[in-house]
Amino acid sequence: MSASLATLVYAFIGLPLIAIVLLNLPNRKFAEKLCIGTGLFVCIVQMATAVIAVLLLIEFNKASMSFSQFWDMHVADDAAYFSVDFLSAVCLFCIGMVGAVSFAAAGSTVRDKILNYTNMMMVLLLGMNGIALVTDLFSVYVFLEISGIASFLLIALYRDPVGLEGAFKYLVMSAIASAFILLGSGLLFLEFGSLRFVVLEEMLQAGVYNNPPLVWLALFFLVAGFAIKSGNMPFHGWLPDAQTGAPSPVSIMLSGIVEQMSGTYATMRLIDIFLLNKFTVVNIGMMLLALLSIVLGAIAAVGQTDFKRTLAYSSISQIGYIVLGISCGTVLGYVGAVLHFFNHSTFKSTLFANAAAVKNQLHSTHYDDLGGLQKQMPIAAATSVIAGLSTAGLPPFAGFWSKLLIIIAVWQTQGAFVASVALLASIFTLAYFLRIQHKVFFGPEKQRPAVKEPKDGIAIASIALSVVTIGFGILFPVLLLALQTQGVL
Repeated sequence: MSASLATLVYAFIGLPLIAIVLLNLPNRKFAEKLCIGTGLFVCIVQMATAVIAVLLLIEFNKASMSFSQFWDMHVADDAAYFSVDFLSAVCLFCIGMVGAVSFAAAGSTVRDKILNYTNMMMVLLLGMNGIALVTDLFSVYVFLEISGIASFLLIALYRDPVGLEGAFKYLVMSAIASAFILLGSGLLFLEFGSLRFVVLEEMLQAGVYNNPPLVWLALFFLVAGFAIKSGNMPFHGWLPDAQTGAPSPVSIMLSGIVEQMSGTYATMRLIDIFLLNKFTVVNIGMMLLALLSIVLGAIAAVGQTDFKRTLAYSSISQIGYIVLGISCGTVLGYVGAVLHFFNHSTFKSTLFANAAAVKNQLHSTHYDDLGGLQKQMPIAAATSVIAGLSTAGLPPFAGFWSKLLIIIAVWQTQGAFVASVALLASIFTLAYFLRIQHKVFFGPEKQRPAVKEPKDGIAIASIALSVVTIGFGILFPVLLLALQTQGVL
Protein backbone atom coordinates (compact mmCIF):
# COMPACT_ATOMS: atom_id res chain seq x y z
CA MET A 1 0.00 0.00 0.00
CA SER A 2 2.65 2.55 1.02
CA ALA A 3 4.81 2.01 -2.06
CA SER A 4 1.90 1.93 -4.50
CA LEU A 5 0.30 5.12 -3.17
CA ALA A 6 3.60 6.96 -2.95
CA THR A 7 4.30 6.07 -6.58
CA LEU A 8 0.88 7.39 -7.61
CA VAL A 9 1.39 10.68 -5.84
CA TYR A 10 4.41 11.48 -7.99
CA ALA A 11 1.72 12.67 -10.43
CA PHE A 12 0.84 15.49 -8.03
CA ILE A 13 4.36 16.82 -7.41
CA GLY A 14 6.63 15.38 -10.08
CA LEU A 15 4.47 15.67 -13.21
CA PRO A 16 4.04 19.49 -13.17
CA LEU A 17 7.81 19.88 -12.69
CA ILE A 18 8.54 17.52 -15.58
CA ALA A 19 6.06 19.41 -17.78
CA ILE A 20 7.81 22.72 -17.09
CA VAL A 21 11.20 21.25 -18.02
CA LEU A 22 9.99 19.55 -21.21
CA LEU A 23 8.06 22.58 -22.47
CA ASN A 24 11.08 24.84 -22.13
CA LEU A 25 13.63 22.57 -23.85
CA PRO A 26 12.52 22.95 -27.51
CA ASN A 27 12.18 26.25 -29.40
CA ARG A 28 9.29 28.50 -28.42
CA LYS A 29 7.09 27.98 -31.48
CA PHE A 30 7.20 24.21 -31.17
CA ALA A 31 6.62 24.35 -27.41
CA GLU A 32 3.55 26.56 -27.89
CA LYS A 33 1.95 23.84 -30.00
CA LEU A 34 2.34 21.38 -27.12
CA CYS A 35 1.09 23.61 -24.29
CA ILE A 36 -2.65 22.88 -24.33
CA GLY A 37 -2.19 19.14 -24.82
CA THR A 38 0.44 18.96 -22.09
CA GLY A 39 -1.69 20.93 -19.66
CA LEU A 40 -4.77 18.79 -20.29
CA PHE A 41 -2.68 15.62 -19.93
CA VAL A 42 -1.26 16.71 -16.56
CA CYS A 43 -4.71 17.66 -15.24
CA ILE A 44 -6.44 14.50 -16.45
CA VAL A 45 -3.69 12.31 -14.99
CA GLN A 46 -4.09 14.16 -11.69
CA MET A 47 -7.85 13.54 -11.67
CA ALA A 48 -7.35 9.85 -12.39
CA THR A 49 -4.64 9.58 -9.73
CA ALA A 50 -6.89 11.20 -7.13
CA VAL A 51 -9.65 8.66 -7.90
CA ILE A 52 -7.17 5.77 -7.67
CA ALA A 53 -5.87 7.11 -4.34
CA VAL A 54 -9.41 7.12 -2.93
CA LEU A 55 -10.00 3.57 -4.17
CA LEU A 56 -6.74 2.41 -2.55
CA LEU A 57 -7.67 4.04 0.76
CA ILE A 58 -11.07 2.33 0.66
CA GLU A 59 -9.61 -1.04 -0.36
CA PHE A 60 -7.04 -1.03 2.45
CA ASN A 61 -9.47 0.55 4.95
CA LYS A 62 -7.14 3.47 5.66
CA ALA A 63 -8.11 6.98 6.71
CA SER A 64 -4.84 8.32 5.30
CA MET A 65 -1.45 7.24 4.04
CA SER A 66 1.83 9.08 4.65
CA PHE A 67 4.95 8.94 2.50
CA SER A 68 8.16 10.77 1.71
CA GLN A 69 8.05 12.07 -1.85
CA PHE A 70 11.69 12.29 -2.85
CA TRP A 71 13.74 10.30 -0.40
CA ASP A 72 12.00 7.30 1.10
CA MET A 73 8.82 5.30 0.70
CA HIS A 74 8.74 4.62 4.45
CA VAL A 75 8.17 7.47 6.85
CA ALA A 76 9.99 7.76 10.16
CA ASP A 77 8.08 9.20 13.10
CA ASP A 78 10.06 12.45 13.14
CA ALA A 79 10.38 12.87 9.35
CA ALA A 80 8.80 15.57 7.22
CA TYR A 81 6.30 13.88 4.96
CA PHE A 82 3.29 14.22 2.70
CA SER A 83 -0.06 12.56 3.33
CA VAL A 84 -3.19 11.71 1.35
CA ASP A 85 -6.59 11.29 2.96
CA PHE A 86 -10.13 11.54 1.60
CA LEU A 87 -10.33 15.32 1.96
CA SER A 88 -7.02 15.95 0.21
CA ALA A 89 -7.94 13.46 -2.54
CA VAL A 90 -11.19 15.35 -3.23
CA CYS A 91 -9.24 18.61 -3.36
CA LEU A 92 -6.62 17.14 -5.69
CA PHE A 93 -9.38 15.92 -8.01
CA CYS A 94 -10.96 19.40 -8.01
CA ILE A 95 -7.59 20.99 -8.80
CA GLY A 96 -7.17 18.72 -11.81
CA MET A 97 -10.77 19.26 -12.96
CA VAL A 98 -10.67 23.06 -12.79
CA GLY A 99 -7.19 23.08 -14.33
CA ALA A 100 -8.49 21.06 -17.28
CA VAL A 101 -11.35 23.54 -17.79
CA SER A 102 -8.89 26.43 -17.65
CA PHE A 103 -6.66 24.84 -20.29
CA ALA A 104 -9.70 24.10 -22.45
CA ALA A 105 -10.60 27.80 -22.33
CA ALA A 106 -7.00 28.92 -22.90
CA GLY A 107 -6.87 27.49 -26.41
CA SER A 108 -9.01 30.31 -27.80
CA THR A 109 -8.35 33.09 -25.29
CA VAL A 110 -4.63 33.34 -24.42
CA ARG A 111 -3.09 31.79 -27.53
CA ASP A 112 -0.50 34.59 -27.89
CA LYS A 113 0.70 34.05 -24.28
CA ILE A 114 0.17 30.33 -24.11
CA LEU A 115 3.71 29.27 -23.07
CA ASN A 116 3.91 31.80 -20.24
CA TYR A 117 0.41 30.82 -19.17
CA THR A 118 1.23 27.10 -19.17
CA ASN A 119 4.47 27.53 -17.22
CA MET A 120 2.72 29.52 -14.50
CA MET A 121 -0.21 27.09 -14.48
CA MET A 122 2.17 24.22 -13.78
CA VAL A 123 3.69 26.20 -10.90
CA LEU A 124 0.19 26.98 -9.62
CA LEU A 125 -0.81 23.30 -9.80
CA LEU A 126 2.36 22.36 -7.95
CA GLY A 127 1.64 24.91 -5.23
CA MET A 128 -1.98 23.88 -4.70
CA ASN A 129 -1.11 20.17 -4.75
CA GLY A 130 1.50 20.83 -2.10
CA ILE A 131 -1.07 22.59 0.10
CA ALA A 132 -3.28 19.49 -0.14
CA LEU A 133 -0.46 17.05 0.66
CA VAL A 134 1.62 18.66 3.42
CA THR A 135 1.12 17.88 7.10
CA ASP A 136 2.45 20.96 8.90
CA LEU A 137 1.61 24.66 8.97
CA PHE A 138 4.99 25.94 7.81
CA SER A 139 4.86 23.77 4.68
CA VAL A 140 1.34 25.10 4.05
CA TYR A 141 2.83 28.61 4.18
CA VAL A 142 5.60 27.68 1.70
CA PHE A 143 3.19 26.23 -0.87
CA LEU A 144 0.78 29.13 -0.33
CA GLU A 145 3.60 31.45 -1.39
CA ILE A 146 4.27 29.35 -4.49
CA SER A 147 0.57 29.50 -5.42
CA GLY A 148 0.42 33.22 -4.65
CA ILE A 149 3.36 34.14 -6.88
CA ALA A 150 1.98 32.07 -9.76
CA SER A 151 -1.50 33.60 -9.33
CA PHE A 152 -0.06 37.15 -9.34
CA LEU A 153 1.82 36.53 -12.58
CA LEU A 154 -1.22 34.92 -14.21
CA ILE A 155 -3.53 37.81 -13.28
CA ALA A 156 -1.03 40.26 -14.79
CA LEU A 157 -0.39 38.03 -17.83
CA TYR A 158 -1.20 40.73 -20.40
CA ARG A 159 0.14 43.66 -18.35
CA ASP A 160 -2.93 45.73 -19.23
CA PRO A 161 -4.13 48.39 -16.73
CA VAL A 162 -7.10 46.36 -15.46
CA GLY A 163 -5.04 43.21 -15.02
CA LEU A 164 -2.17 45.05 -13.34
CA GLU A 165 -4.57 46.73 -10.93
CA GLY A 166 -6.13 43.39 -9.98
CA ALA A 167 -2.69 41.78 -9.66
CA PHE A 168 -1.40 44.61 -7.48
CA LYS A 169 -4.38 44.38 -5.10
CA TYR A 170 -3.94 40.62 -4.97
CA LEU A 171 -0.22 40.99 -4.23
CA VAL A 172 -0.74 43.50 -1.41
CA MET A 173 -3.54 41.54 0.28
CA SER A 174 -1.71 38.26 -0.21
CA ALA A 175 1.42 39.72 1.42
CA ILE A 176 -0.65 40.82 4.43
CA ALA A 177 -2.25 37.37 4.63
CA SER A 178 1.14 35.66 4.43
CA ALA A 179 2.46 37.85 7.24
CA PHE A 180 -0.52 36.92 9.41
CA ILE A 181 -0.12 33.21 8.66
CA LEU A 182 3.62 33.26 9.36
CA LEU A 183 3.10 35.21 12.58
CA GLY A 184 0.33 32.87 13.76
CA SER A 185 2.46 29.84 12.93
CA GLY A 186 5.39 31.32 14.83
CA LEU A 187 3.26 31.88 17.93
CA LEU A 188 2.00 28.29 17.82
CA PHE A 189 5.57 27.05 17.47
CA LEU A 190 6.59 29.07 20.54
CA GLU A 191 3.85 27.38 22.54
CA PHE A 192 3.98 23.80 21.22
CA GLY A 193 7.49 23.42 19.75
CA SER A 194 6.06 21.94 16.53
CA LEU A 195 3.78 22.89 13.64
CA ARG A 196 2.88 19.36 12.55
CA PHE A 197 -0.88 18.82 12.53
CA VAL A 198 -0.69 15.52 14.39
CA VAL A 199 1.54 16.97 17.14
CA LEU A 200 -0.69 20.02 17.60
CA GLU A 201 -3.76 17.79 17.88
CA GLU A 202 -2.13 15.43 20.37
CA MET A 203 -0.82 18.23 22.60
CA LEU A 204 -4.15 20.07 22.54
CA GLN A 205 -6.01 16.91 23.50
CA ALA A 206 -3.56 16.34 26.34
CA GLY A 207 -3.84 19.97 27.45
CA VAL A 208 -0.09 20.44 27.09
CA TYR A 209 0.05 24.23 26.77
CA ASN A 210 0.66 26.90 29.38
CA ASN A 211 -0.28 30.13 27.66
CA PRO A 212 -3.88 30.08 26.30
CA PRO A 213 -3.85 33.81 25.30
CA LEU A 214 -0.88 33.08 23.01
CA VAL A 215 -2.84 30.27 21.36
CA TRP A 216 -5.88 32.53 20.89
CA LEU A 217 -3.70 35.23 19.34
CA ALA A 218 -2.11 32.69 17.00
CA LEU A 219 -5.55 31.47 15.93
CA PHE A 220 -6.69 35.04 15.29
CA PHE A 221 -3.77 35.69 12.92
CA LEU A 222 -4.14 32.33 11.16
CA VAL A 223 -7.90 32.65 10.63
CA ALA A 224 -7.51 36.25 9.39
CA GLY A 225 -4.72 35.22 7.01
CA PHE A 226 -6.65 32.33 5.53
CA ALA A 227 -9.81 34.48 5.29
CA ILE A 228 -7.90 37.04 3.22
CA LYS A 229 -6.56 34.28 0.95
CA SER A 230 -10.05 32.87 0.35
CA GLY A 231 -11.70 36.28 -0.03
CA ASN A 232 -14.10 36.01 2.90
CA MET A 233 -15.80 39.23 3.94
CA PRO A 234 -14.63 41.64 5.26
CA PHE A 235 -11.28 40.64 3.74
CA HIS A 236 -12.57 40.41 0.17
CA GLY A 237 -11.29 43.70 -1.29
CA TRP A 238 -8.85 42.13 -3.75
CA LEU A 239 -11.11 39.41 -5.12
CA PRO A 240 -13.58 41.16 -7.49
CA ASP A 241 -10.86 43.25 -9.17
CA ALA A 242 -8.49 40.29 -9.51
CA GLN A 243 -11.12 38.03 -11.05
CA THR A 244 -12.48 40.73 -13.35
CA GLY A 245 -9.06 41.90 -14.51
CA ALA A 246 -7.53 38.46 -15.01
CA PRO A 247 -7.65 36.65 -18.37
CA SER A 248 -10.67 34.37 -18.58
CA PRO A 249 -8.83 31.05 -18.04
CA VAL A 250 -7.15 32.55 -14.97
CA SER A 251 -10.52 33.70 -13.62
CA ILE A 252 -11.69 30.10 -13.91
CA MET A 253 -8.76 28.96 -11.76
CA LEU A 254 -9.08 31.74 -9.20
CA SER A 255 -12.78 31.24 -8.57
CA GLY A 256 -12.98 27.51 -9.16
CA ILE A 257 -10.13 26.34 -6.93
CA VAL A 258 -7.36 28.83 -5.98
CA GLU A 259 -9.43 30.71 -3.41
CA GLN A 260 -10.61 27.45 -1.90
CA MET A 261 -7.18 25.85 -1.67
CA SER A 262 -5.37 29.00 -0.51
CA GLY A 263 -7.80 29.77 2.28
CA THR A 264 -10.74 27.45 2.76
CA TYR A 265 -8.85 24.14 2.66
CA ALA A 266 -6.22 25.39 5.10
CA THR A 267 -9.01 26.67 7.35
CA MET A 268 -10.65 23.24 7.24
CA ARG A 269 -7.44 21.64 8.46
CA LEU A 270 -7.00 24.24 11.18
CA ILE A 271 -10.58 24.05 12.41
CA ASP A 272 -10.45 20.26 12.33
CA ILE A 273 -7.63 20.41 14.89
CA PHE A 274 -9.03 23.07 17.20
CA LEU A 275 -12.73 22.23 17.12
CA LEU A 276 -11.94 18.66 18.08
CA ASN A 277 -10.40 20.13 21.21
CA LYS A 278 -13.45 22.26 22.14
CA PHE A 279 -12.14 25.66 21.12
CA THR A 280 -15.68 27.02 20.87
CA VAL A 281 -14.51 30.58 20.20
CA VAL A 282 -13.11 29.32 16.89
CA ASN A 283 -16.50 27.81 16.12
CA ILE A 284 -18.37 31.04 16.82
CA GLY A 285 -15.84 33.23 15.01
CA MET A 286 -15.94 31.11 11.87
CA MET A 287 -19.74 30.99 11.96
CA LEU A 288 -19.95 34.80 12.05
CA LEU A 289 -17.36 35.13 9.28
CA ALA A 290 -19.31 32.63 7.17
CA LEU A 291 -22.67 34.37 7.65
CA LEU A 292 -21.14 37.73 6.76
CA SER A 293 -19.72 36.30 3.54
CA ILE A 294 -22.91 34.44 2.62
CA VAL A 295 -25.29 37.35 3.08
CA LEU A 296 -23.21 40.36 2.00
CA GLY A 297 -21.58 38.48 -0.89
CA ALA A 298 -25.00 37.54 -2.29
CA ILE A 299 -26.42 41.05 -1.80
CA ALA A 300 -23.37 42.63 -3.46
CA ALA A 301 -23.69 40.24 -6.42
CA VAL A 302 -27.23 41.44 -7.11
CA GLY A 303 -26.08 45.01 -7.80
CA GLN A 304 -23.15 44.32 -10.14
CA THR A 305 -23.09 45.43 -13.78
CA ASP A 306 -20.46 42.97 -15.08
CA PHE A 307 -20.84 39.22 -15.68
CA LYS A 308 -17.47 38.25 -14.19
CA ARG A 309 -17.77 40.66 -11.29
CA THR A 310 -21.16 39.19 -10.35
CA LEU A 311 -19.60 35.72 -10.34
CA ALA A 312 -16.73 37.01 -8.17
CA TYR A 313 -19.11 38.16 -5.45
CA SER A 314 -21.01 34.90 -5.86
CA SER A 315 -17.80 33.06 -5.02
CA ILE A 316 -17.50 35.00 -1.76
CA SER A 317 -21.02 33.92 -0.80
CA GLN A 318 -20.62 30.27 -1.77
CA ILE A 319 -17.29 29.87 0.01
CA GLY A 320 -19.11 31.21 3.06
CA TYR A 321 -21.34 28.13 2.97
CA ILE A 322 -18.27 25.89 3.07
CA VAL A 323 -16.89 27.74 6.09
CA LEU A 324 -20.32 27.61 7.75
CA GLY A 325 -20.46 23.83 7.34
CA ILE A 326 -17.06 23.20 8.91
CA SER A 327 -17.76 25.68 11.73
CA CYS A 328 -20.48 23.29 13.00
CA GLY A 329 -17.81 20.90 14.26
CA THR A 330 -19.91 17.85 13.33
CA VAL A 331 -19.43 15.07 10.81
CA LEU A 332 -22.58 16.10 8.93
CA GLY A 333 -21.42 19.69 8.60
CA TYR A 334 -17.95 18.56 7.54
CA VAL A 335 -19.33 16.21 4.87
CA GLY A 336 -21.61 18.97 3.59
CA ALA A 337 -18.67 21.37 3.42
CA VAL A 338 -16.53 18.91 1.46
CA LEU A 339 -19.39 18.24 -0.97
CA HIS A 340 -19.98 21.96 -1.45
CA PHE A 341 -16.24 22.39 -2.02
CA PHE A 342 -16.58 19.97 -4.94
CA ASN A 343 -19.86 21.47 -6.17
CA HIS A 344 -18.47 25.01 -6.07
CA SER A 345 -15.52 23.93 -8.20
CA THR A 346 -17.98 22.44 -10.69
CA PHE A 347 -20.68 25.07 -11.07
CA LYS A 348 -18.41 28.10 -10.73
CA SER A 349 -16.01 26.70 -13.35
CA THR A 350 -18.99 26.26 -15.67
CA LEU A 351 -20.09 29.86 -15.21
CA PHE A 352 -16.64 31.35 -15.67
CA ALA A 353 -16.08 29.16 -18.73
CA ASN A 354 -19.28 30.59 -20.20
CA ALA A 355 -18.11 34.09 -19.29
CA ALA A 356 -14.92 33.29 -21.21
CA ALA A 357 -16.98 32.22 -24.23
CA VAL A 358 -19.01 35.43 -24.09
CA LYS A 359 -15.95 37.63 -23.77
CA ASN A 360 -14.21 35.76 -26.58
CA GLN A 361 -17.11 36.62 -28.88
CA LEU A 362 -18.02 40.16 -27.74
CA HIS A 363 -14.74 41.27 -26.09
CA SER A 364 -16.73 42.44 -23.07
CA THR A 365 -18.57 41.05 -20.06
CA HIS A 366 -20.36 44.29 -19.12
CA TYR A 367 -24.12 43.88 -19.10
CA ASP A 368 -24.63 46.98 -21.28
CA ASP A 369 -22.83 45.17 -24.11
CA LEU A 370 -24.63 41.85 -23.67
CA GLY A 371 -28.17 40.54 -23.99
CA GLY A 372 -30.18 38.24 -26.23
CA LEU A 373 -27.37 35.68 -26.69
CA GLN A 374 -29.54 32.61 -26.10
CA LYS A 375 -30.15 31.91 -29.80
CA GLN A 376 -26.54 32.47 -30.86
CA MET A 377 -24.99 30.70 -27.84
CA PRO A 378 -27.46 28.00 -26.73
CA ILE A 379 -24.84 25.80 -25.04
CA ALA A 380 -23.57 28.65 -22.86
CA ALA A 381 -27.15 29.69 -22.04
CA ALA A 382 -28.30 26.18 -21.10
CA THR A 383 -25.24 25.27 -19.05
CA SER A 384 -25.41 28.62 -17.23
CA VAL A 385 -28.99 27.83 -16.21
CA ILE A 386 -27.88 24.46 -14.82
CA ALA A 387 -24.91 25.92 -12.95
CA GLY A 388 -26.98 28.84 -11.62
CA LEU A 389 -29.73 26.60 -10.27
CA SER A 390 -27.13 24.37 -8.64
CA THR A 391 -25.51 27.43 -7.04
CA ALA A 392 -28.87 28.55 -5.69
CA GLY A 393 -29.35 25.07 -4.16
CA LEU A 394 -32.39 23.96 -6.13
CA PRO A 395 -33.13 20.25 -6.71
CA PRO A 396 -32.29 18.01 -8.44
CA PHE A 397 -28.89 19.61 -8.99
CA ALA A 398 -25.78 18.80 -6.94
CA GLY A 399 -25.70 22.10 -5.08
CA PHE A 400 -29.04 21.29 -3.45
CA TRP A 401 -27.65 18.32 -1.53
CA SER A 402 -24.51 19.97 -0.17
CA LYS A 403 -26.47 23.03 0.97
CA LEU A 404 -29.13 20.81 2.51
CA LEU A 405 -26.55 18.93 4.60
CA ILE A 406 -24.96 22.21 5.70
CA ILE A 407 -28.32 23.76 6.67
CA ILE A 408 -29.30 20.64 8.65
CA ALA A 409 -25.95 20.61 10.46
CA VAL A 410 -26.28 24.33 11.26
CA TRP A 411 -29.84 23.81 12.52
CA GLN A 412 -28.65 21.04 14.83
CA THR A 413 -25.64 22.88 16.26
CA GLN A 414 -26.19 26.63 15.93
CA GLY A 415 -29.96 26.96 16.01
CA ALA A 416 -32.87 27.80 13.76
CA PHE A 417 -32.00 31.49 13.36
CA VAL A 418 -28.54 30.91 11.85
CA ALA A 419 -29.91 28.14 9.61
CA SER A 420 -32.74 30.41 8.46
CA VAL A 421 -30.34 33.23 7.57
CA ALA A 422 -28.20 30.85 5.51
CA LEU A 423 -31.30 29.44 3.82
CA LEU A 424 -32.84 32.83 3.01
CA ALA A 425 -29.56 33.98 1.46
CA SER A 426 -30.28 31.49 -1.33
CA ILE A 427 -33.11 33.81 -2.41
CA PHE A 428 -30.50 36.47 -3.22
CA THR A 429 -28.45 33.80 -4.98
CA LEU A 430 -31.41 32.92 -7.18
CA ALA A 431 -32.07 36.64 -7.76
CA TYR A 432 -28.63 37.45 -9.13
CA PHE A 433 -28.54 34.37 -11.35
CA LEU A 434 -31.93 35.24 -12.82
CA ARG A 435 -30.49 38.68 -13.45
CA ILE A 436 -27.42 37.15 -15.14
CA GLN A 437 -29.63 35.06 -17.42
CA HIS A 438 -31.78 38.05 -18.32
CA LYS A 439 -28.89 40.47 -18.89
CA VAL A 440 -26.67 38.05 -20.81
CA PHE A 441 -28.79 35.45 -22.55
CA PHE A 442 -32.56 36.02 -22.44
CA GLY A 443 -32.93 39.80 -22.46
CA PRO A 444 -33.47 42.04 -25.51
CA GLU A 445 -30.98 41.42 -28.27
CA LYS A 446 -28.55 44.27 -28.85
CA GLN A 447 -27.43 45.60 -32.22
CA ARG A 448 -24.08 43.93 -32.80
CA PRO A 449 -22.06 41.97 -35.37
CA ALA A 450 -22.95 38.31 -35.80
CA VAL A 451 -22.18 36.14 -32.76
CA LYS A 452 -21.77 32.38 -32.85
CA GLU A 453 -21.28 29.61 -30.31
CA PRO A 454 -17.59 28.69 -30.07
CA LYS A 455 -17.25 25.00 -30.93
CA ASP A 456 -14.07 24.45 -28.96
CA GLY A 457 -12.85 23.27 -25.58
CA ILE A 458 -14.95 25.81 -23.68
CA ALA A 459 -18.21 24.30 -24.93
CA ILE A 460 -17.01 20.74 -24.25
CA ALA A 461 -15.92 21.67 -20.73
CA SER A 462 -19.24 23.40 -19.96
CA ILE A 463 -21.24 20.40 -21.16
CA ALA A 464 -19.07 17.93 -19.22
CA LEU A 465 -19.35 19.95 -16.00
CA SER A 466 -23.11 20.26 -16.43
CA VAL A 467 -23.40 16.50 -16.81
CA VAL A 468 -21.46 16.12 -13.55
CA THR A 469 -23.75 18.64 -11.83
CA ILE A 470 -26.91 16.85 -12.95
CA GLY A 471 -25.56 13.31 -12.51
CA PHE A 472 -24.15 13.99 -9.06
CA GLY A 473 -27.45 15.54 -8.02
CA ILE A 474 -29.50 12.58 -9.21
CA LEU A 475 -27.14 9.94 -7.82
CA PHE A 476 -26.38 11.66 -4.52
CA PRO A 477 -28.94 9.60 -2.54
CA VAL A 478 -26.90 6.51 -3.48
CA LEU A 479 -23.73 8.18 -2.13
CA LEU A 480 -25.59 9.24 1.00
CA LEU A 481 -26.73 5.67 1.59
CA ALA A 482 -23.15 4.45 1.11
CA LEU A 483 -21.88 6.97 3.67
CA GLN A 484 -24.50 5.81 6.14
CA THR A 485 -23.65 2.16 5.48
CA GLN A 486 -19.95 2.87 6.14
CA GLY A 487 -20.86 4.62 9.39
CA VAL A 488 -19.63 8.04 8.24
CA LEU A 489 -23.04 9.61 8.86
